[in-house]
Amino acid sequence: MRRGIKIAALLAAGGLTLTACGGSGGSGDGADAGDGRGDITIWYSNNEAEIAWGTQMVDAWNAEHPDEQVKAQEIPAGDSSEAVIGAAITAGNAPCLIFNTSPAAVPQFEKAGGLVSLSSFEDGDAYITERSGDNAAQYASADGEFYQMPWKSNPVVIFYNKAMFTVAGLDPEAPALSTYDEFLDTSRALTESGAAPYAIYPAPSSEFFQSWFDFYPLYGAETGGTLLVEDGAATFDSEAGAAVSEFWATMYEEGLAGQEPFTGDSFVEGNSAMTIAGPWAIDYFGEDVDWGTVPVPTSEGTPAEETYTFSDAKNVGMFTACEAQGTAWDVLKFATGEEQDGQLLELTGQMPLRQDLTAAYPDYFADNPAYEVFGDQASRVVEVPNVANSIELWQTFRDAYSRAVIFGEGDVQSFLTDAAAEVDALVGQD
Repeated sequence: MRRGIKIAALLAAGGLTLTACGGSGGSGDGADAGDGRGDITIWYSNNEAEIAWGTQMVDAWNAEHPDEQVKAQEIPAGDSSEAVIGAAITAGNAPCLIFNTSPAAVPQFEKAGGLVSLSSFEDGDAYITERSGDNAAQYASADGEFYQMPWKSNPVVIFYNKAMFTVAGLDPEAPALSTYDEFLDTSRALTESGAAPYAIYPAPSSEFFQSWFDFYPLYGAETGGTLLVEDGAATFDSEAGAAVSEFWATMYEEGLAGQEPFTGDSFVEGNSAMTIAGPWAIDYFGEDVDWGTVPVPTSEGTPAEETYTFSDAKNVGMFTACEAQGTAWDVLKFATGEEQDGQLLELTGQMPLRQDLTAAYPDYFADNPAYEVFGDQASRVVEVPNVANSIELWQTFRDAYSRAVIFGEGDVQSFLTDAAAEVDALVGQD
């Protein structure tokens, strides 16, 4: 599916060739944050839209700051972005800023001593919380400090194929998808009518991040914004966790969702009538599909304006190898200011993690109405928990979920209880 392709593109790609960047041998714990001035190097994602955004941002900064120039490059290729960044931390040659930092990887980068606490800047906490509002708290570490700048999100929703819904005798403008029962009945109608081989096709593969696009959006919606781990303990061994898991288990058991890997994009290629995706999908789908969107379902049908979902965020880290941390902080604020957030919207269609987003950019959303649902949804998102062993935690959850829910090996309640115990143990490790 395209969602899997997108995530893989963000997490993966070619050799681990690194270049020395933005000052080596930095302040370590960031105690002197704000003192260093000078030229810096930054990395950003290698997709075309973000390169365009990064290029104009750097040009705008450099035009105004001849004595503090920014050199920008795409993040070097490697087995994954996390591997590349981790290697740069170990080598002591990470750039000052990386505009492609996965929240799931922040705990490991922090543990390795690679990240500067943005809270160590005099205006750090105030800037982050003023910009991102209530969402900011999800990005604070266990010590209450911010080691990442909440930057942009791609809140996920249900995309559906209007033509397939019409063939199945369903209302393509107001589909019954709000509750689990409605979603199941609609899914049965789609497959039984022959409109589509499958109602929906979340990637059934085992990568740690795949649960962000099946279980987790629905769990966030069902709980009104509860993270997978809160206060150092798993939250999903609960009535809500069971409801979400049983819903997906039924989808797989009845053949409404596919259990085999699908090469390509199941939604675009007509193999499924629905998919879970973020605003990036609008350009990708283009004219290939006559699509509509609805929020992810809940057991009782939560109103759209109250429904939460997964954020699919990418953030910005400042790295301790950076000597010019004062300049880096100013660049980071410039890059996440109102003007550059507006440029990010215009050039990428991704949602800045800024409070009151639709009110802040009314002209953009008036001119691009398809994106308005995502601008509104961006205020109600759940992030991956900022806890120790985050990636291992998600892999543990995914493996257990796959066995019990996707492939029906064992019962759901045992999966929830056993996985919660394993997650608790991982979170408790240093």
